[in-house]
Amino acid sequence: MKPHPHILSAFRQEIYDWRLWAGRGVILAFAALSGLTVVAFTWLTEHALALFFHFEKHYGWLPLLWTPASTAAIVWLTRKYSPGAAGSGIPQVMAALTPEVPSAMRHLFVSMKLTISKMLLSAWGLLAGLSLGREGPSVQIAAGVMRHARRWLPKHSRISEHDLLLAGGATGIAAAFNTPLGGVMFAIEELSRSPEQRSNGLLLAAIVLGGLMAVSVYGNATYFGIIRIEDLSFALLLPGLLVAVCSGVLGGLFARLLAVSLWGKSGDWLSRFRQRAPVRFAAACGLAIAVLGLVSQSTTYGSGYAHTRDMLEGGGDSAPFYVLFKFLATWITTWAGVPGGIFAPSLAIGGALGNDIAHLTAYTNAPTLIALGMAGFLAAVTQAPLTAFIIVMEMVDGHALVLSLMASALIASGVSRLISTPLYKSLAELQLLRLPTPQKT
Repeated sequence: MKPHPHILSAFRQEIYDWRLWAGRGVILAFAALSGLTVVAFTWLTEHALALFFHFEKHYGWLPLLWTPASTAAIVWLTRKYSPGAAGSGIPQVMAALTPEVPSAMRHLFVSMKLTISKMLLSAWGLLAGLSLGREGPSVQIAAGVMRHARRWLPKHSRISEHDLLLAGGATGIAAAFNTPLGGVMFAIEELSRSPEQRSNGLLLAAIVLGGLMAVSVYGNATYFGIIRIEDLSFALLLPGLLVAVCSGVLGGLFARLLAVSLWGKSGDWLSRFRQRAPVRFAAACGLAIAVLGLVSQSTTYGSGYAHTRDMLEGGGDSAPFYVLFKFLATWITTWAGVPGGIFAPSLAIGGALGNDIAHLTAYTNAPTLIALGMAGFLAAVTQAPLTAFIIVMEMVDGHALVLSLMASALIASGVSRLISTPLYKSLAELQLLRLPTPQKT
């Protein structure tokens, strides 16, 4: 049995060890700075998307020119100046957390340069109307800020660079979704791999503080508002189960399609075209996204937040084939190689799927199935069911649906595992291929 600490000596150690308090102060200060950086990124992306819709409303043909040109320019700039900024950002942080990656090489995946590049290029992607989210990029952005804290820590600090990356990545999720609890769970379920990292109270405090920066700016209101839940009964059982299973199948296929496309091992002519001429391929992807936007009456442009919120509030229905069109637009956007995430589009696809099933089964309370679809599809794509259900619960103030959201996320994630390997783990392995090959002597 481990002896109890001597109270007086423990108290003195806490009071007189200035390095301990200096380290804590630096960590909490950079956690707050990380959260505020994500808040600034949120403001930038929201205004960029609003500007796109302003011009698209007056010039409906504009995306046919602007979106392909912007997509090509973003990919060219990314490949030339910031290759580590491409894609979601979560795989980069996971790669940087891999023990085999030396500290000197972590700047390839997470750095202040990549933080700035990610903010500007992801915002440009939404200004171009691409189907991407800001949550994955927020993970890499916040991790870059937190990693910079290592320069200010006192010597012999107990906080490692690994800990900073873990706290920064989770802070990004907490601040992006305005869900501090979701950030903590993301650190535990997706980023952390060992028990000692999960129990560090200072890091958990840093994650919560970073998330509270978003709450302090945007208030405690949920992003999607409060969904109207009627008294739950057995009438929800079959529609809810159908939503969970369909979300698992569709989300698993989506994750597998993304992994296969980004690895580029299929050998089809499109993959060869992407490898041979990535900028021209990106322009073709931009044109396809613009066409999908026109066909879907502009509903597939951007992250999908506005469309999902309208459905949850009962003020709008999915356009015909919205699930298919948004699925394709998000896949093509990711395949193009632009910086941007898939969390928000995944919520939009899952919500629309739940709405469609509500109409198909004549279930009277569509917002309930929309919320279950959001949690289910996100869990299926990420295979992180606890993170998915907590994020959705906090985003829609759906505490009355806690058990239903959890069940939907767990079932969908289980079905997805039969179809696809974990997406972010696969993409993190792809990121590791960017490490320089050791020279043979």
